[in-house]
Amino acid sequence: MIGEAIEHRAGLVLIPVERLEDEFFRLRTRVAGEIVQKFVNYGLRLAIAGDISRYVKESDALRDFVYEANRGRHVWFVAGLAELDERLLRDKGRQNAVG
Repeated sequence: MIGEAIEHRAGLVLIPVERLEDEFFRLRTRVAGEIVQKFVNYGLRLAIAGDISRYVKESDALRDFVYEANRGRHVWFVAGLAELDERLLRDKGRQNAVG
């Protein structure tokens, strides 16, 4: 997936929650951390779209991870495409204000 994104010069990869295994959302497995780190290492942004409420209810650590990720610019957990569009617009506005 990362190779394809780089080949097509994508700046962001969107992964629907349904495409991720439950292990991704269990931080003790380290799957999420390893995947997120790969995207960051290659300079790609990652958005996970869909309802993760059941996972967040089960894990304070995941809730904190999602909160911190959503405060940044590289990894976002969003409910759907509308929320992603809003985030991208806000982020673009911040970039224009700074740059």
